[in-house]
Amino acid sequence: MADATRAVSLSRFVKYSDILMAGVVVLVVVMMVIPLPAALLDILLAVNITISLTVLLVTLYVVEPLDFSVFPSLLLVTTLFRLALNVSSTRLILLHGYAGQIIESFGNFVVGGNFVVGLVIFTILVIIQFVVITNGAGRVAEVAARFTLDAMPGKQMSIDADLNAGLIDEEEARRRRRLIEKEADFYGAMDGASKFVKGDAIAGIIITLINIIGGIAVGALMHGLSVQEAAQRYALLTVGDGLVTQIPALLISTATGVVVTRAASDSNLGADFTAQMLAQPRSLAIAAVVLLFLGMVPGLPFLPFLILSLVTGAIAYVVTKAAKEEQARMEAEEAAKRQAAVQESVRPSDIAASLAVEPFEVEIGYGLIPMVDRGQGGDLLDRITMVRRRIAAELGLLVAPIRIRDNLELGPNEYVAKIRGNEVARAEIYPDRYLAMDSGAVTEKVDGLQTVEPAFGLPAIWVTEADRDRAELAGYTVVDPASVATTHLAEIIKRHAPELLGRQDVKEMIDSVRESHPAVVEDVVPELLTIGEVQKVLQNLLRERVPIRDVVTILETLGDYARSVRNVDVLSEYCRQALARTICRQYQGDDGSISAITISPSLEQMIADAIEETDQGSYLALDPTAVQRFFDSLSQQIAKSAMLSSQPIVLTSAVVRLHVKRLTERAIPGLVVLSYNEIVPDVKVRSVGMVSLPDEA
Repeated sequence: MADATRAVSLSRFVKYSDILMAGVVVLVVVMMVIPLPAALLDILLAVNITISLTVLLVTLYVVEPLDFSVFPSLLLVTTLFRLALNVSSTRLILLHGYAGQIIESFGNFVVGGNFVVGLVIFTILVIIQFVVITNGAGRVAEVAARFTLDAMPGKQMSIDADLNAGLIDEEEARRRRRLIEKEADFYGAMDGASKFVKGDAIAGIIITLINIIGGIAVGALMHGLSVQEAAQRYALLTVGDGLVTQIPALLISTATGVVVTRAASDSNLGADFTAQMLAQPRSLAIAAVVLLFLGMVPGLPFLPFLILSLVTGAIAYVVTKAAKEEQARMEAEEAAKRQAAVQESVRPSDIAASLAVEPFEVEIGYGLIPMVDRGQGGDLLDRITMVRRRIAAELGLLVAPIRIRDNLELGPNEYVAKIRGNEVARAEIYPDRYLAMDSGAVTEKVDGLQTVEPAFGLPAIWVTEADRDRAELAGYTVVDPASVATTHLAEIIKRHAPELLGRQDVKEMIDSVRESHPAVVEDVVPELLTIGEVQKVLQNLLRERVPIRDVVTILETLGDYARSVRNVDVLSEYCRQALARTICRQYQGDDGSISAITISPSLEQMIADAIEETDQGSYLALDPTAVQRFFDSLSQQIAKSAMLSSQPIVLTSAVVRLHVKRLTERAIPGLVVLSYNEIVPDVKVRSVGMVSLPDEA
C-alpha cells in the first residue's frame, strides 16, 4: 500500500514538473535583478551544493550516457543558477558587507580568515576545473560527437542487415534507429554544453576580481575604511563567495567528465571499477611489495607505507583465494556434466534417438561453441528462433526446431548445414572478428582475412574488433559473425523450403484450417486430393518462393480445378494465378510497377510447340541449338536489366511459364519467371527487354 501511495505521489510530481521547471528558470532570472535577503541566499547556496552533489552521484550510477540524456540541458540551468547566485551575493557584499552565514563561514573557517590563502585555494580550484577537468571533458565530448556522427551510416546499414536477415522486427529496427539518433544528438549537445562549464570558470575569475576591486573601492570611498581594512573585509567575503560557488561548479565539471567518458558497460561506474581493478590480483600483490620497499627507503615514513602494503596484500590474497575457489567449483561442475553426459550416452533410448534423421540440423566446430552457449554470452540459438519466425511470416513455412551439435571433425570455425542427414552448405566464420562487405561506396581498403560471404557469395574480409570502426567509416557494411551465420541459414531454409515441408507438416496445416474453414477442407481432402498431392502443390509453390500462408485460397483453388485436372504441376500454376496479388507484391518496385523481360511471340510459340505430353507429365523437347540461342539472348537481356538496376524478371504466357522456368532453373537458379495471368490489373508492367532468337530481328 505504501509503495502504491509513493508511486501515485511521484506520478503527480512528474505531471507538474514542467510548471516547476519553468518556475525555476524564471526565478533564476529574477535573482539577477531583485535583491535577495541574506537568509534566502544561504538557502539557495545550500540548494546549489545539494543539486551539484546529487548530479555527480547520479552520473556514478549511470550505465549508458543516454540514461542521463537530460544532462546537457541540466548543465545549462545549473550554470545559470550559479551565476545568478554570484550576482546576488555580489550585490549583498558591496551594499551591506555581509552576504549570509555560508559565505562568511567559508571565508573565516575554511581558509582561516586569511583572504590571501583563500585566493590561492580559489585559484587552484579554478585551475583544476578549467585546465584539467573542463578541457578534458570538452575534448572527449568533441571526439565522441565526431565519431558518433561518422559511424551513423554504418550503424544504420547494420540495422538494415539484421532486419533483412530476420534477426529483428520492424519495431526493434525503429527503436535502434531512434537510439542512434539520440546518441548523436546527445554527444553533439554535450560538445556544446561543455562550453558552459568552461565559461563558468572564466566568469568566476572575472567576478572575483571585480568584487575585490569594487569592495576595496566601496569600503575606502563610501564607508571610510582604510584600504587594508577594506581589502581584509571585502576580499575575505569575495573569496568565501568564490569558494561556495566554485565547489559546486567543480562537482558539475566532474559529473560532465564522468558522463562523456563512460564506455559501453552493463554496470555502473562503481561496479565496473571494482570488478576490473580486482580482476588481476597479481598486480595488487606486486603493488604491495613495492609499497613495502618504499617504506624501507631511508628518509621516507615507514608506518604509512607498511599499512598500505598490508592492506593491498590482504586484498590480493582474498581475491586470489576467491578466484581459485570459483575456478575449482566451475571445474567440478564441468567434470560432473561430462560424467553425466557419458552415462547418458550409453542409454539405449539415446542411441536410438541419435539414429533419427533431423529435417534440418547444423554441426559446428569447437571454436563456435561459445556462440551457442548462453552461459558464455552466445545468442545464436535465440537468433535462429527469430529466423524461423521470420520464415514463417514470409513463406508460411513452419520450420521445425533446428538441432545444433558440435563436431570435432570440423575445423574450429567451420559449420555445416544438413537436411535429412545430407550436407547442403558449409562455411567458416570467426567469432572474434567481424565480416566487412564492400557496399559499393568504399573509400579506403582495410586489411583483413579475405573470404566470401556465405549467403550470397559476395567478396568480403574478416576484420578485427580494433578495425571495425575504421571499416565502417571507410564505407564497408560490417556484420557480426552471429548475423552472418543466421543470414546464411535463412537463405538455406528458403532455398530448400520444399524439402523441409513434410507430409506431417501439411496435415497439421490442413487440420488448422479445418477448425476455421471446415467446408473448404472437406471439399478437397480427401474428396479430390490426398495430403501427398496437396504437399506436392505446396512444394512447387515454395520452390519458386511463393508464400503459402494463404492456405485457404490454395485449397479453394484446388477445389475448383482438381475435379477436371489431376496434374499437380498444372494445379500449382492455377494456385499461382490465385495468389497473383501476393506474387506481384514481392517484385513491385518503389513506384508500384514491375520491370520485366518479355519473350517474343514466335519464340513462345516455338516453346509451346516443343512441349510433349506423356503419362508421367509434360516435358520440353527443344532443339539444343535453339536452347543455346535462347540462353544467349536471355543473358544479354539480363545484363541489360542489371544495368538499369532492376531485378531480372521474365514474363511469359501461362502455357509456357512452367517450362521456361524448368529450362532456366539449372543455369540461372534465381531467375524469376511469371506469367501474364499472375499480374493483377492494377499493377503496371514496364518492359526492359525482349528475348528473341537472332534470326527474328
